[in-house]
Amino acid sequence: MKKYVAEFIGTMTLVILGCGTAMLVGCDSAAGCGYILTALAFGLTIVAMAYSIGNISGCHINPAVSLGVLLTGGMSVKDFCCYVIAQCLGAFAGSGILAAIFELGGVTDKTGGMGTNGLGQINESIAAGLITEIVLTCIFVIAILGVTSAKANHGSFGGLVIGLTLVVVHILGIGLTGTSVNPARSLGPAIMNAIVNNNTDALACVWVFIVGPLVGAAIAAGVYKFLENSKKAN
Repeated sequence: MKKYVAEFIGTMTLVILGCGTAMLVGCDSAAGCGYILTALAFGLTIVAMAYSIGNISGCHINPAVSLGVLLTGGMSVKDFCCYVIAQCLGAFAGSGILAAIFELGGVTDKTGGMGTNGLGQINESIAAGLITEIVLTCIFVIAILGVTSAKANHGSFGGLVIGLTLVVVHILGIGLTGTSVNPARSLGPAIMNAIVNNNTDALACVWVFIVGPLVGAAIAAGVYKFLENSKKAN
């Protein structure tokens, strides 16, 4: 049970700090500052969580990461299901906390939608959105699988490597889809946006940010297992 609670807390924290930063400073790629700050907020939160709850749950805080671990034999189906539930509940709770802070404080949400993901910046192209999320998630999950491998020799730097990888992924992805690579991070804010702002636009395309990351994670698991097996054969 403790590892499920850890996943809840970790995902909640990711949404509060990552989406919260985006809501506060905006993500206009032309302006630059908010764009980079948001990328850093997501990545540095992963670093912080990796070193605080990593020894308890592995710090997945992302259903796509959990799927990659499941497919490479690193967890049971039961744990996978419980992790995903905890992650989605954590993301929703984090979004609720942000809604309360911004509403009570009278702070303007510069994303206009609780930091939700969208396809507006790529002309509402579902295909472009799926490709973006699949590719970025694949890169992210391969990095995680490699760093956390039993044979990896990264010492205490694993969490830093994973966090910095997420920063890079966000630097490209924010200007395209807002960067999901995490179904829970997308679903929580989208639902809260619909509740608080009566805006269901994000819900209409949220499936892209669920399917894309999960497909990307599955591909990453397959590629990593192939590379690992090839190394053993040699």
